[in-house]
Amino acid sequence: MDAISFGTSGWRATLDVFTAPRVRMVGQATADYLDDVGSGDESVAIGYDARETSRGFAEELARVVAANGHDVLLPARDCPTPMVAHAIVTRDLAGGLVVTASHNPPEYNGVKFFPGNGSPPLPDVTEAIEANLREPVAAPEAEWGTIREVDLVEPHLDAAMALLAPDLDGLTVVYDAMHGSGRDVTDRLLERAGADVICLHCERDPDFGGTPPEPSPDRLQALVEAVREEGADLGVANDGDADRIGVVTPERGFLDENLFFAAAYDHLLESDTGPAVRTVSTTFLIDRVAQAHGEEVIETAVGFKWVADAVREHDALMGGEESGGFTIRGHVPTKDGVLMALLAATAESERRIDDRVDALLAEHGNVHQDKVSVDCPDSEKSRVLAELEGAFPDAIADRSVVEINPTDGVKALLDDGSWLLIRPSGTEPKLRVYAEAGSERRVDELLAAGRNVVEPLV
Repeated sequence: MDAISFGTSGWRATLDVFTAPRVRMVGQATADYLDDVGSGDESVAIGYDARETSRGFAEELARVVAANGHDVLLPARDCPTPMVAHAIVTRDLAGGLVVTASHNPPEYNGVKFFPGNGSPPLPDVTEAIEANLREPVAAPEAEWGTIREVDLVEPHLDAAMALLAPDLDGLTVVYDAMHGSGRDVTDRLLERAGADVICLHCERDPDFGGTPPEPSPDRLQALVEAVREEGADLGVANDGDADRIGVVTPERGFLDENLFFAAAYDHLLESDTGPAVRTVSTTFLIDRVAQAHGEEVIETAVGFKWVADAVREHDALMGGEESGGFTIRGHVPTKDGVLMALLAATAESERRIDDRVDALLAEHGNVHQDKVSVDCPDSEKSRVLAELEGAFPDAIADRSVVEINPTDGVKALLDDGSWLLIRPSGTEPKLRVYAEAGSERRVDELLAAGRNVVEPLV
């Protein structure tokens, strides 16, 4: 049990730790939790990604959950994580589980839980599941639930089409599935909307072509080259379980996720109203776009569970984080890389994203952002963060500190509009140091200053 811990996005571990007996314990703890909150015999969806071991682990979970009296819906093939969340809401299920390690290398696997609202669970839910961890038990066989295969893809694609009503005729999009669960899903959605789609890495490969399925700049160079060689209008990619997106444009190549957020939100505001929700590590450019439209921004701690919670509370038009996870009003409040691919293409079809970003930066000023890590044992994180708030000098890299924001870690706001954030990693024994400023040189200066503040405390 000590090896099982739900972090910011479920439990992940290497396969020497992520074993069938422990997975069955998670299944039992989930069934106990659903019973504790009054879910009775309501159905549960259990999805899985494209990894070699994922289907088998999903079947282990299904058997345990069914033996506790819940009917289980199991997709016939691996599918994107957001499709499980969508099924939970639209089918009024008790909850769901997804066997996935997201963008981690193939030697990892993991499991995510979604309660009945389809959002990532808040800490009180995951803490309750961890408290329930135990060896599986079974109800009398006559009370067992059924396990049946269902299609979770088509209902989700139908919902995305209805929400955005896209017309992508004449648009050429290169789609990189990174060998993950978005293959024959995101590309199918784009084609249904009228786009000409060129596919990269759209064959299932449990080893993801030898590289982690993360849509980061260094791993999307083939997509950048394909967009330019094919004369395409846009490139999009999904991570391993397709809940995140990476975007490539002809002029910029890889489009920083912060800039995509700003462009997508600005596009949505042309025909709708509503606030945006962003994490403390996401760009202030979102605030400037919102202000220009008479809207507000709600800031949350890092982690999409906090974004989703605020999206619901404030009826936000869009919510997102700088790591590429986004959702919009009218959809399930969980990050969805499939829907975001369609949104990116829809925005591009109405106005080139490169042109929109150029206009936003001309109006609101350039923004650059980066981050570095500082090694810090998990046992020391709380102490270091407690000392940090009083350790910040009055000026950082020659600019005055005008405010200290303790929403998640410690964020210093400077008098020129730049900022420096130091917060704990939720998955590694490290502290993250983030900075945003008007130039790359300035970001580098702030990151160096941040390291100088935190390293003596570790």
